[in-house]
Amino acid sequence: MGPVVGARRSRSRRGAHRAFELLRREDPVQWQEEPPPNHGFWAITRFRDIEQVLADPRTFSSARGVTLEEQTPEEVEARRSMIDMDPPQHSRLRRIVSRLFTRSAVAGYEDFCRELARRVLDRALPKEEFDFVEEISRELPIRILARIMGVPEEDTPQIIEWGDSMIAHADPEYSRAVIDREDTSDYRLLPFRSPAAVDMMAYAHRLAAERRREPRDDLVTKLIHAEVDGQRLTEQEFDNFFCLLAVAGNETTRHAISHGMLALMEHREQWRRLRDDPGLMPLATEEILRWGTPTMHFRRTATRDVELGGKGIREGDKVVVWFVSGNRDEEAFPEPFRFDVGRQPNPQMAFGSGGPHVCLGAHLARLEIRVMFEELLPRLADIELTGPVVRLRSNFINGIKHMPVRVRLA
Repeated sequence: MGPVVGARRSRSRRGAHRAFELLRREDPVQWQEEPPPNHGFWAITRFRDIEQVLADPRTFSSARGVTLEEQTPEEVEARRSMIDMDPPQHSRLRRIVSRLFTRSAVAGYEDFCRELARRVLDRALPKEEFDFVEEISRELPIRILARIMGVPEEDTPQIIEWGDSMIAHADPEYSRAVIDREDTSDYRLLPFRSPAAVDMMAYAHRLAAERRREPRDDLVTKLIHAEVDGQRLTEQEFDNFFCLLAVAGNETTRHAISHGMLALMEHREQWRRLRDDPGLMPLATEEILRWGTPTMHFRRTATRDVELGGKGIREGDKVVVWFVSGNRDEEAFPEPFRFDVGRQPNPQMAFGSGGPHVCLGAHLARLEIRVMFEELLPRLADIELTGPVVRLRSNFINGIKHMPVRVRLA
């Protein structure tokens, strides 16, 4: 068992980071064997090598999938969304929605985001003891995304449930078809190989039909009417796009908020520093993203023989960039194991790093994290854990699914 496989199985976050630290120092481009039917992959753990891979989509392609799972060509095509494409196909889809997620467009969502954060906190904090994930982290991102997409507010709990099942298909708490415990071949052509995708896509079809009859100023209306180079989205493109936005637009931010709160509880001096100087919040947001790194890795596939870090990578090899390691790289971050809400510069790669696949929703995620903590911290005199932090069973998402806390209001 190689160090990365060991890190993925480790129950200890500290143990996992030690494994990555060892790899960065001794073998930053290392071949990892995998059990059948997979064939192994190159683990890229050093910041500068990750940047090189992400910046070169011609050599390191997304078109054969972005997760560790090896897929047949039929499966790749059926599940293909924007993240599983290279330019120019990727550029075509990204142009359809990119204007909704620019820095200036996202700034227009701040008032709504702040109002919603206050409503979430008004409901949660008076309880004094509650699950921070269920009551706070889980609520804000999906409700903002629902507003942008045009999903009615009363439907958001169902979207959350489907999204949990799709992204956490290895966690029996969330998925009714745990991918490594039962035969999921019936679902192999579905996004995330999850039966919840059927329900999500059926819902998307109903919503699209409503928007064709009554267009609105929302993302679904834009998706069904958009034309790029004279072409509209196919039904499959729309389905996979909707699923991707509903899942990725919620999960990453939700887990970042949870990681941020946990980090502040574990590093009280940083809590006090941020409380005393709220102007640090933009920097703290970047540090929360670096520290938590909600998406642990992405995969590429080599399109030609190439050398990276002194190793010969062959055409067709899987190449996996480990953001969770890059964000602790000593070459890029002085004292990388110190949580520092004033860290600068902070070239964190939680959203990727250069290249065409930098996260479309990065500005929105930053807004949501910043606003939530700007609203939360002044209300708290204290917050402490009352039980164990329960982590998501996943080798892809660095998630927290339960975090029981007790608060004392200011």
